[in-house]
Amino acid sequence: MSNYLIRPIEPRDEAAVAAIIRAVMPEFGAVGDGFAINDPEVDWMHRAYSAPRSAYFVVESDGVVVGGGGVAPLSGGDGDTCELRKMYFLPQARGVGAGAAMMARCLDAARAFGFRRCYLETLCGMDAAKKLYLRSGFTPLDAPLGDTGHGGCNAFYVLDL
Repeated sequence: MSNYLIRPIEPRDEAAVAAIIRAVMPEFGAVGDGFAINDPEVDWMHRAYSAPRSAYFVVESDGVVVGGGGVAPLSGGDGDTCELRKMYFLPQARGVGAGAAMMARCLDAARAFGFRRCYLETLCGMDAAKKLYLRSGFTPLDAPLGDTGHGGCNAFYVLDL
């Protein structure tokens, strides 16, 4: 998958993004209460990320959406902190640079929105993702920030923008 495009989500992408999230999360044991898979916005991501200081992007390969990621204000956080949210990729989009490109796009959007920090939550088993976060400059935290409602996550990171 050397040719991929990262672009803002469109309404026509909502079903594909929901399917990706619902396929990828169980792959890493993220099922049940406390995980983003249960967020109502999974089925209407375009609308959810049309809110102020929010953006969601998709990775497209040969006209097919194969991943996505976004930023939004951290729920329950201060106005300077955003959250990297719902960044998931199908297996064919992993290990080809799409994650790093998506990370850069999301962090650029966060800076443009005026955020000074970016926070994220993940699972200990998502090793490749954790390596990407560290390469991107995120540092681990001992405890969560804000009130994301994702009590199932057990690894927390922050990046000064």
